[in-house]
Amino acid sequence: MKFFDCKTAPSPRRVRIFIAEKGIAVETVPVDLRSKEQLGLEFRAINPHCTVPVLELDDGTRLTTTAGIWRYLEATYPDPALMGETPQQRGVIADLQWHIEMNGFMAMAEFLRNSTPAMKGRALTGPHDYDQIPELADRGKLRVQRFLEEIDQTIGNKLYVAGDRFSVADIDLLVLIDFSAWRKLSLPEGATNARRWYETVRARPSAQL
Repeated sequence: MKFFDCKTAPSPRRVRIFIAEKGIAVETVPVDLRSKEQLGLEFRAINPHCTVPVLELDDGTRLTTTAGIWRYLEATYPDPALMGETPQQRGVIADLQWHIEMNGFMAMAEFLRNSTPAMKGRALTGPHDYDQIPELADRGKLRVQRFLEEIDQTIGNKLYVAGDRFSVADIDLLVLIDFSAWRKLSLPEGATNARRWYETVRARPSAQL
């Protein structure tokens, strides 16, 4: 397999952590998003959506989303289970992950891509150019702030986001919090549950990737 990666982007990091937790050896191919390598003809031939991550399987099949890569790797390397073992666990983890992605990652993308000067004309990922909308940046920032304020209640007294076992919900929330901190958005000072959880998850070897 080949994993097309970018060290500075959040979505590939979600897959890097997943791969590390599974203990899988995968060849990594770096993609330089700063120089817009993802928009070049060579990479478009690999992924016409012009995004990373991409996982190329041994038979040439290419998976171009975090969700698709996770599902393939979970089915191929089931131990340790990161997406749940029982139907209930799978449902709870998927439910939590949806909220993290929709109210966290999507809000952060809305804020970042509509406010960063380097992304002028590139307000959405993909092969097409879209103008920035400042109002969306303001809304996205507010959504991220509100989401970060809710994490303490989401964690509660649980060890991990979905219970007593590490899962993709923890991967997503960790990456989101680290990515938000890059734009000076962080967990509230009084969020003791969330901060306890963060220190626990941040100490895992996979989180250093």
